[in-house]
Amino acid sequence: MPHDPDLFDGPDDDEDLSDGGDDDTVYTSEDDDDSVQFGAAEDDLADAPLADGMRRIAKVIASQGLASRREAERMVEAGRVTVNGKRIEHPGHPVDPRKDLIRVDNRPLSKRDGRKVYFLLYKPKGFVTGRNDPEGRRSVLELLPDVPVRVEPVGRLDIQTEGALLLTNDGELAHKLTHPSTGVPKRYLVKVWKTPDPKILERLATGVLLEDGKSGPCKVRVVKATDAENCWIEITVTEGRNRLVRRMFAAVGHPVSKLRRESFATLSLRGLERGQYRPLTTEEVARLQDVAGGVPAAFAGRKTKARKAGFAKPSEAWLKKRLDRRKKKANR
Repeated sequence: MPHDPDLFDGPDDDEDLSDGGDDDTVYTSEDDDDSVQFGAAEDDLADAPLADGMRRIAKVIASQGLASRREAERMVEAGRVTVNGKRIEHPGHPVDPRKDLIRVDNRPLSKRDGRKVYFLLYKPKGFVTGRNDPEGRRSVLELLPDVPVRVEPVGRLDIQTEGALLLTNDGELAHKLTHPSTGVPKRYLVKVWKTPDPKILERLATGVLLEDGKSGPCKVRVVKATDAENCWIEITVTEGRNRLVRRMFAAVGHPVSKLRRESFATLSLRGLERGQYRPLTTEEVARLQDVAGGVPAAFAGRKTKARKAGFAKPSEAWLKKRLDRRKKKANR
């Protein structure tokens, strides 16, 4: 783990140790969900199967980075979209983006599919992960001014939490990575009040009772005690419940004063400073896709060796019998 002089800065006795803010809420990826619900009179069009090469108009607009899926639907319903010169008003209208001339506000839409982009941001404190904050607070999206397409955060970090944040326009991948069944590991470095004893650490590792149910198993270890007898702890969770890490430590009597997400899935902050971001490599995207597909993070990206047909791996019992026969034959 890289040393961070700002995090390991000794006692902070005057710090606010209150339990506040979101920790890591689930990103539902509703903007990219194909199961968008329409009115009863429109169900036939919304549910109609698509021919090869055809896509829903709202999804095509969203894939170009012009708007989220919901915003694209509203554009269509407002009559701002035409297909081959004809105005359409249903978000589920099928189009062929390679052939049809699509215009939004009378501007032609590119006929190429929107390319998928992936960025890792070192989110600093003081920024929210939403796009439009009702309180007018700064958004993490302000930290990516040069990204040419619309991206969204995968998961949430509260305004006082810093660390690894994935942003992408790949809604399908985002949905899989934040779905509870995937169990994506998220590793945090936490500063808490006082040092928990081994029994408390065991409670955290096996799960503590919260208002919305018992937390799942996790990995937890003490990293460093401060001069003020507070403590830095590393914890890895696989859930995405609201304010999970903060609530877990509050439940065992050790409230959080600082929280940083060191890694998300197979991505770590290594090489980034606060506020910096970088595009993911092809290999990193492939590993994320493995994790989204159910491969444990520790094995993501590893190539499996294919066996030739007809050469199954022998069992240990069969090998033992063969070895015993050879020994008996040698002793005759």
